[in-house]
Amino acid sequence: MQDHTPTKKDWLALAVLAVGLGLIVLDGTIVGVALPIIIEDLGMDLTDAQWVNSLYAVMLAALLLSTGSLADRWGRKRVFLLGIVIFVAGSLLAAGAGSAGALIGSRAVQAIGAALIMPSTLSTVNATFRGTYRAAAFGVWGAVISGAAALGPLAGGALTQWASWNWIFLVNLPIGVLVIIATLLVVPETRGKPGGRGVDVDGALLSAIGFGALVFAIIEGPDLGWWTPQAELHLFGWTWGTSMAVSPVPVAFLIAAIALTLFVFWERHRKRVARAALLDLSLFRLPTFSWGNVTAATVAAGEFALVFVLPLYLVNALGLDVMGAGLVFAAMAVGAFMSGAAARHVAARFGSPGTVLIGLVLELSGVLVLALVLRDNTPAWLVALPLVAYGLGLGLASAQLTGTVLRDVPVEISGQGSATQSTVRQLGSALGTAISGASLSIAMAVTVPAALDAVGVGGAMADQLADGVRQSAGTTISMLRAQGDHSDLGSATGTVVEALSHGFAQATSWSLVVAAFFLALGLLGAFRLWKATSASGAAAVRG
Repeated sequence: MQDHTPTKKDWLALAVLAVGLGLIVLDGTIVGVALPIIIEDLGMDLTDAQWVNSLYAVMLAALLLSTGSLADRWGRKRVFLLGIVIFVAGSLLAAGAGSAGALIGSRAVQAIGAALIMPSTLSTVNATFRGTYRAAAFGVWGAVISGAAALGPLAGGALTQWASWNWIFLVNLPIGVLVIIATLLVVPETRGKPGGRGVDVDGALLSAIGFGALVFAIIEGPDLGWWTPQAELHLFGWTWGTSMAVSPVPVAFLIAAIALTLFVFWERHRKRVARAALLDLSLFRLPTFSWGNVTAATVAAGEFALVFVLPLYLVNALGLDVMGAGLVFAAMAVGAFMSGAAARHVAARFGSPGTVLIGLVLELSGVLVLALVLRDNTPAWLVALPLVAYGLGLGLASAQLTGTVLRDVPVEISGQGSATQSTVRQLGSALGTAISGASLSIAMAVTVPAALDAVGVGGAMADQLADGVRQSAGTTISMLRAQGDHSDLGSATGTVVEALSHGFAQATSWSLVVAAFFLALGLLGAFRLWKATSASGAAAVRG
């Protein structure tokens, strides 16, 4: 492929697309540090908190395949602009939300906009840049993902501390307007090659049902019961009671399995009869694409597991304010920006797949060290140190993974290829939040009662406290700490807060072990990706 030298306008277009992408990636993590304050302000429970984070990722995972195909057909610039408008509208709704339901619904609107933005950015970059310039452009794209994801908690902490949590959404409005104006001026319109006749509506529905049911089951499992019903489920005026034979959770798992299996068969059928398919499954015959997506999904799961549980620990167990928690996360942002800038040079020495491997080793090491050092009295600086190593790894892996995954994907179907990669990232994000929240809840059911028992608090009082901490995602601890001896516990408040913080810290450590498990799977996928690229490179030399 002959390199086409990009013009100044092309590089300006990349900058505009990067800002648009950064806006939606930032919104995926900016909520984390503010969550303890939002939980208290809106009276949310742990399940509500998980849905605030997860619904955004679930909707993205459900819609990205459809919007990637839509961008190829309608024009990527047009779809990008539509996405920014919808995203800004959702941000305005979220800023004015007065209840958990309203905030979760607003996040869904944001996700629709984000689903239109994300594949449009990557496929435009893929169509505009060639050869070595494409590698540099992908490096920028990956660095924006890692940098914005790492910067989100710091921005969330600053805005919440110095203004209010509503501003984590309001800040999107002026940026969105500027992106719209700049897009109209410098971003070129590109389209993909039509993949066949018709629109794959059934595929879109099956993927949405499958992904949505899967994440619903994981999030709701601790409350509704993994098999035996533990609580009632109210849905559209109908109640799934505790007298039912099984919980709705295994039913949701079954629906997910059936829907996703039918989705695969349906996509194969659409391709066979030369009709437009939401997902070109033949892409997975490319080893770099297959193993790259496995790596992307598991790394995203590990990353968002960390971003979900750690702010809750910092604010509730350590007693930091949201700005303090944001500053701890700044260590991750510093590492990500440093390595994101250096990733191109590291890749020149070790290759892109080798750089991804190095990055994942650093990420995994950082999370494991973090899980070991977390206590209810761990100094904030000691929490920050492993986050620097994690951020360094995040910058290296994200900056090089995108280009490696898409290196063998034909340009004419880059919309599908980029949408597929974005989908698996978002599905990983949703599952990471869901599974980390579920593991935190399950661990708290063991660690918090044990910590209370150790200080002589038992019986109904211990049950009430433990349930309150679990349901409020730890906010009960912060409330008791603020009340001091004026709480219902009187002079015993300090002892109880210390015990609850100890139990919460232990549960957080176990949740981080789950995050480390996903990163270990990502490391395995990255190794197979490295083997695949080495094999394809050797084949090209022989050819």
